[in-house]
This record gives sequence, C-alpha cells and structure tokens, in this order.
Amino acid sequence: MVVYFGKKHEHVRVQNSNTVMVHEAARNVYSTLIDDKRIHDWRESYHRCITPREPKKKFKGTHHTYYHVKDIAFLHHEPLVETHRAIKVHERKIKKAEAKKNQERANRLKDQTPKIRLDRIIRERYPRFVDALGELDDCLTTVHLFAALPAVESKKIDVERVHKCRRLAHEWQAFVSRTNKLRKTFVSVKGIYYQAEIEGQTITWMTPHPLQQVVPDDVDITTMLNFLQFYETLLGFVNFRLYHSINVKYPPILDPRLEELAADLYALSRYVNTNARLSVLNSEADNLVGSEQDEAKQIGAQSEGEKSELRLAQLQHQLPSNEPGALMHLVEDVSGEDEEDQDTRECKKLFKDMKFFLSREVPRESLLFIIPAFGGIVSWEGEGAPFGESDQSITHQIVDREGQGHMFLSREYVQPQWIYDCVNARIILPTEDYIVGRIPPPHLSPFVDNEEEGAYVPDYAKTIKRLQAAARKEVLPLPGIGKEDLDAPQDAVTEGIIDRAKANEAAQRKQKMMVLEKQYHDELKKELQGVPCTSVGPSVDKQTSAGEIQTGEESTSNIEQNVDDVANMSRVKMSRKKRKLLEAMQISNERKRASNDLIKKRKKKLEEAQKQGS
Repeated sequence: MVVYFGKKHEHVRVQNSNTVMVHEAARNVYSTLIDDKRIHDWRESYHRCITPREPKKKFKGTHHTYYHVKDIAFLHHEPLVETHRAIKVHERKIKKAEAKKNQERANRLKDQTPKIRLDRIIRERYPRFVDALGELDDCLTTVHLFAALPAVESKKIDVERVHKCRRLAHEWQAFVSRTNKLRKTFVSVKGIYYQAEIEGQTITWMTPHPLQQVVPDDVDITTMLNFLQFYETLLGFVNFRLYHSINVKYPPILDPRLEELAADLYALSRYVNTNARLSVLNSEADNLVGSEQDEAKQIGAQSEGEKSELRLAQLQHQLPSNEPGALMHLVEDVSGEDEEDQDTRECKKLFKDMKFFLSREVPRESLLFIIPAFGGIVSWEGEGAPFGESDQSITHQIVDREGQGHMFLSREYVQPQWIYDCVNARIILPTEDYIVGRIPPPHLSPFVDNEEEGAYVPDYAKTIKRLQAAARKEVLPLPGIGKEDLDAPQDAVTEGIIDRAKANEAAQRKQKMMVLEKQYHDELKKELQGVPCTSVGPSVDKQTSAGEIQTGEESTSNIEQNVDDVANMSRVKMSRKKRKLLEAMQISNERKRASNDLIKKRKKKLEEAQKQGS
C-alpha cells in the first residue's frame, strides 16, 4: 500500500496492514502471550489453528512470526478467551485477598476458580466418532507418556494429572483387551508399540518402558501440557462412547483393594467383563418380559378357545429358552455377533485354553494387556492375583532369569519375547528357541512389509512363514511359480516346456542369421578387393556348425546390448514427468539393493566372528 505525503512526487511506502506479529496479535485480543499460545495450541490440536502466514515482504525482519489480521479477528469470538480473562480477574482477587491477609476469602476464591472446558472444541472438530478414532495416535502416546512420568512441581506436573492419565490409559487398554481389538505389538528401544483396529480405524501408539523416567530440561513441557489438556478431554469422550457400545457404565468403579496393589488394569478388566455380562442378561430378561406382556395383550383380545391353543403353542416354543443355562448361550451369541471380522476371531482363539503366570522380573503391565486380548488367562506374582504359582493348570510361565527356585514339569518356561512373536505371527511358535538361558531369535517388527519388492527378508521371517503355512495346511510355491500354478501343475509344466522350446528355436534362428550376415559382409569385402566369390549353397551348413561355436559367446553380449538399446529408446520416447518418475524408481531400487547388501555383509561378518569364537 502506497501513501503520499507533502509534495506530489514525494511518497513513503508503508507496511502492509494485512499482517501483524505475535505480540501485536496478543495485544489485539487483550491476552498475554502465554494465554494466546495456549489457545493456539488447542486450536492447532484439532487442525483449526491460527497458522502463521508468510507475507511477501517482511518489513520488521525475517526472524519474526507474522499472522493475518482476519485470523486474529477470529479469536475475538472465541469463548476460551473470555474464560481466560475471567481466570485472570479471579487470580487478581486472590492476590488482593492474600495481600490483605484474608486467608479465608483467598481459600474460598481458589475453590471458585473458573475452569476451562474443551467439550465444545472437540464436538466442533470431530462431528463423527470415526473422525476422533482416526486421530487418536498422538493422543494415546501423550497420555501414556505422562502416565509414566513422575510428579515434578517445578515442571507443573502434579500428582492428580499423572493419576488421571494413568486411569484413562488403563480404561483404554481394558476396552481393547476385552473386545480383542489388538493386532500388532513391537518392543523397541524407545518403548513398546501397539496397534489396534476399532470400527475400521487403525490406531497405533507407543508406551514407555516401565523404568524410572526423568524429565529433561530441553523439552518444552508447557506446550506438551497444553496439548495434554486437550487430549485428556478427547480420550475421556472416546472411552465413554466405547464403554457404552458394549453396555458398560462409565466411569468404572474399581475394587479399592486392587487399586492399592497397583493392579488397575486387572481390576478394570474384571469390571468390564462382569458388567458386560450383567447388561446382556438384563437386556435379554427385559426382552423376554416385554414379549410376554405383548403376547398377553394380544391373547386377551381373542376368544378363550383360540387363547388356550395359542398360549400352549407359545409356551412349548419358549420352553427351552427359559432354562437357566440358556441365558449363558445368549451371552455367547451376542458376543459372537459383535466379532464379525475374521481377525477378531483369530485373535480371540490364539491363547485359548492357556494359563500364564508372570514372574516379578517381566513387564507385567504390558503382558497383562496383551495376553487377555488374545484369549489367554494370566496371573502374576504378588497379592491380588487370581491364582498362585503353585496352580497345576498353568501351561506357561513367563520368566526372564535363569535361577528358578522350583520348576514344575507340567508347564513350559519361556521368555517374554515368545508372547510378542506369537502375537505378531498369529500362531503358537515352538518354545525351544525361547527357553530361559538361550539367546532368543531376532525380534522382527510387524510394521515392516517383507513382501515388498526388493526388501530384505530375514531368515527367521522365512521360518515363521513356513510355520504359518504348516499351521494353515497350505503348500508354499517354489520360486518363480505363483499360487495360481499350484492348482494346475500340469499346465505350468506344459507352458514351461513350450516356452523353453520357443526360446531354443529363436536362439538357433538368430545364430544362423548372424552367420549369414557375417558371410555376406566377407563376400562384399572380397568383391571390393577383386577376389572372385564362391557359391553360397553347400558352404552355409558347414560354416553354420563352426560359426555357432564362435558366435555362442558373442550372442549373449549382443542380446544384452539389444536390451539396453531398447531400454534407452523407450526412455527417449518418454515424457519428462515419466522419465523423472522412472529415475526416482531406479534410485529407490538401488538404495534398497545397497541396504540389502550391507545387511548381508554384516550378517556374514557376524557368522564368521561366531565361528572364530567357537
């Protein structure tokens, strides 16, 4: 924008008024920079944020952040700004009461401090429940992180917030474990990754290892706490909806004895199981009573003779469903209707009829979450456990140390990695490689696609694939033969013979043509030199047998050269966009090949070092 001052030809260029800096934006909304940043964080957490815009010319330097005037004007109508202003006024009243040494009024004002509610923002951001499930990855990771952090007053991490995060995380895990929605898990250096599938949405999150966590100084905890406040409300809404979908009251009421023993997840699982069964029983009983009342009304309108016959027929029809054990079958039927997908049925039957006992040195919370999610029964060492170590029905004991005081012959002692590998493979793997004291096989990530083109396939992945095929009674195809060829092996053999015969005929024909071409060039040279040429007929067959030997080695190089020429010609005919795409694909394949070669070299060095050490 150009503004003229004074004389006609003298003008001064003024800054474009469409952009303002962050300090001016905070002054415009009548809030401090910290409050403005908190509102921005909440808005950013659901993609309706006030994002900085890059003006064409930055008049006050490139190191400043610029916002558009319309974006800042949007915050004028934000109810959160009014709430922050009320909190600031309330804090001034508290300080004034403390300055006057009126502690009673100060305490009363502290109890009446306005609280920020983010329910409206969540409803605006997620109009559908599926939208909230699709963006739950960062929410779950942040909540599980703060659930494992210690309470630090200097970082404004109080005990109540840590307990709330822990409760929300356990409620989520209890639902996933109860409905058998867990699909993958992986133990890494950073933490333990989980992946669940709920209502068609794939949700992946990470939990830290159960170790003493330290809050570093170089992390912006204030910004993380702003996002955590939004994530707590979001996860509370999601848990409420999920619990009501399985007819369980929310929030759950836990056993105080188990809470004191830090067995929150087990207490939640017990609560969910019992309430789900009671709700199903009550609903079926109400349906039976309601149907009987409707039938009584219909029967009262009919004649006495028809009434007796109809009632007798209905009683005979309903007699089996009124038995005491019939309601339990109804519970099983209802639970089976919810598990419509094939993955849920497979996961529910993986550890079926297996009882596990966890020793004190293994990650208890993680295994208490995973084993019931795949149909197993689990207990642990300590108070509040459902059964003790001496139970004879235990099939597997998870241990991670060699020195065991008393070992039972009726169970198998395995390392915790066996559980995770069985979950990812969806089969019960052999326990010989996971016995205590042995170095277990490599823990493969389920998030890596080994069937991708050019990907390196570890040896243990091939072993697991063979075990999966054996468990499903499948026949693995040979290299170069697809699964469709296994259905008709005679056709595959016939096609292979035909292709080989055609290839041999083409090679022989090409060799004869090359010999004739060479002979023709030799005769032309002789004519130019004045030497008389001989007849071609009988000498061709004689020279063909000798020429085949000479041209056998040249044919391979010529074929390769022809292939390269054809590739270059097709590349020249491509458009620039397709040529760039082809180059990117070639570079990607070369990188994969280089990484595969590097892995193979490292593997070879390790094998040589092991041989030398042994």
